[in-house]
Amino acid sequence: MLGKSDCPACAVWTEELTTFLENDSEWISVRFGKLLLDQPGLGGFKKANPWLAGLKDLPLNLIYIEGEKVKEFLGSGADRLANRLRRLLAPPAP
Repeated sequence: MLGKSDCPACAVWTEELTTFLENDSEWISVRFGKLLLDQPGLGGFKKANPWLAGLKDLPLNLIYIEGEKVKEFLGSGADRLANRLRRLLAPPAP
């Protein structure tokens, strides 16, 4: 999740996601992270992702699979996130 330290919606989503993950057993093999874009130390990430300069709406959720960004969506909602993960990580149909 990308956010900023002064973003109320980001704080709400962080709290919801934290609670969800504390009680979840389905996504234990998935890594979740949060980057606060207004914190120091993200110069390399920002240079590698120049589209961040135009980012206005937060929180932004990014899903990477094997190092490749495969999905991004604004907003929060543990159910929304879980549904997207299920679709993206579903085994291919035979």
